[in-house]
Amino acid sequence: MRLLGRFFIFILLSTYAVAFLTSCAGEDAGSSSSALGTFTAAGGFIEQVPGDLRPRWSAAELRTFLPTNRGKFIFPAPYNTEAFRITDASDCGGTDCVTPVGYSYWRNSNAHEGSNDMWIFLSLNSQKGGPGPTLFRLDKATDSITKVGPLFPTTSKFSGRSGDGWYFSASRANQLYINDGPKLLRYDVTTHTFETVFDLTGEFGSDREVWQMHSSNDDLVHSATLRAKGTGSFLGCLVFSETTGQFSYFAKKGTYDECHIDKSGHYLMILENIDGRNGSENVIVDLQTGVETVIYDEKGGVGHADMGYNYVVGADGYSPLPNAFITWSFAPSLVKGPTVFHSSSSKIPRVNHVSHQNAKPGLPMHQQFACGSSADRGAAQNEILCFLLDGTERELVVAPVMTDLDASGGGSEYYKLPKGNLDITGQYFIWTTNTGGNRIDAFLVKVPAQLLLS
Repeated sequence: MRLLGRFFIFILLSTYAVAFLTSCAGEDAGSSSSALGTFTAAGGFIEQVPGDLRPRWSAAELRTFLPTNRGKFIFPAPYNTEAFRITDASDCGGTDCVTPVGYSYWRNSNAHEGSNDMWIFLSLNSQKGGPGPTLFRLDKATDSITKVGPLFPTTSKFSGRSGDGWYFSASRANQLYINDGPKLLRYDVTTHTFETVFDLTGEFGSDREVWQMHSSNDDLVHSATLRAKGTGSFLGCLVFSETTGQFSYFAKKGTYDECHIDKSGHYLMILENIDGRNGSENVIVDLQTGVETVIYDEKGGVGHADMGYNYVVGADGYSPLPNAFITWSFAPSLVKGPTVFHSSSSKIPRVNHVSHQNAKPGLPMHQQFACGSSADRGAAQNEILCFLLDGTERELVVAPVMTDLDASGGGSEYYKLPKGNLDITGQYFIWTTNTGGNRIDAFLVKVPAQLLLS
């Protein structure tokens, strides 16, 4: 009874807090309009990196405010942010069928600017009671979230796919990028029609396939890992230009990991261990001049990273600061930027995967922000954190991650990690979490980034 009493008091206080913070946020809207328009979100708070550590909430405490069914709710103090439960037990017949969101750099939401509707793509494993890849809709005007339904009929070969590596276009509101053997496809989630972006068979042979794709934000340049069909062996990185209809290819030089086109389509970053020492190097390729530059891992080569327009933000494993994230600018020359985020201890990886899907063209890097998430077994709360890319080391605390690595939900530890991603506007962050239980579910939170940008 005392727990319930405290919960009802929290709801009352949170209601007043949200109203107050919303009015305060509105006062700051003008100063952040270049990055967020007029959008403001309630809650959240700013602190100096590396920030304070807050006690982790138990599964029982989470149940006092999390809705059982999909819909909107408010995180308790000190967060007071508005969030949505996207999936619930009804989606899987009670089983643990929700596949984790793809990754911090594969966008699970569409280009929804100028629309009341935001599409959200998730995969509900058909082998575990789910309908396969599924579409959800957030009505931004009413803050209601609904399940639209499966993206494919049960007879489609895609209905059994995990959706790993699929992502929404940055410029075409209804288009989802999908790999299909040697093909990169665009799939319209409303008309259920396919468009072939490229088929690499003619260039690389029938025993090759595409993997780990990325696209520039204008949807004209695409990168992907080329791998051997059947064995899955990585062979190198390809780039395809829709403007010229031509491929470029960069064969692996060492132990290959992945490659990633930047959002301008001008620069390519390949991650591979070239010298056989330490970790992966960054090979930066200027696709207009063909010039390649290697950043060695111990010299600031980034690991987990996301791309902006002519720059990257990522983890620096050789920084003297623990859990450090830095930037590299590619133009007009290659320049290592400052540390933009770090933790207080190497035992507390407060951000493991960084998302910068909100990168804006024409806006200086130092006026932009990224967000990240992680999970560990410490006593402190894991949180969704956002930080500016200007080196001032201010962080926005958005919401708790709510993941228990020792709970059964989500399966392997890697699958339990949130790996969430920002939407294209920087207004919403999506992630998956087991909330200390026997299944993982997807959640969405409004990001009060106006606090960070004001």
